Amino acid sequence: MKYLLLVSIMLFNFGKATAGDLNNLSIIDLNSSNSSSISLNDFLWQKRIVIVFADNPEDPNFVSQIKLLRTRPIQLLERDVIIFIDTNPTPANLIRSKLRPKGFSFILIAKDGKISLRKSRPWNIREISRSIDKMPLRKQEIKLLYKN
Repeated sequence: MKYLLLVSIMLFNFGKATAGDLNNLSIIDLNSSNSSSISLNDFLWQKRIVIVFADNPEDPNFVSQIKLLRTRPIQLLERDVIIFIDTNPTPANLIRSKLRPKGFSFILIAKDGKISLRKSRPWNIREISRSIDKMPLRKQEIKLLYKN
């Protein structure tokens, strides 16, 4: 099982992020018509998912969270994070229906698809990074990075 997990990590590890990758921090708006076919399973074992929900784009917590996420994107890129945002509770998309947020909600989903964190207030990059670095899969990724 460990061998399979390590092979999965190596297959989907796209390398350490560099300063030139800053524009590649993916923020996907779930309200756009292009994102209606997106499923969380599309990113299973490839990306950690941060989802920021709010009832409207002017929600002070939502605005604050987006600013915080953009402060140090390199740390999110190093941890294979992709960001989804959803500021329209109606009509509920598949992801919103599955996760059932109430008002502002910050959700972190691990590469294995399990919800690792659910918060009702904004989180800064340091808190997010620490939470991710405590995940067993991330610990294995760090070992592999330092081994090479």
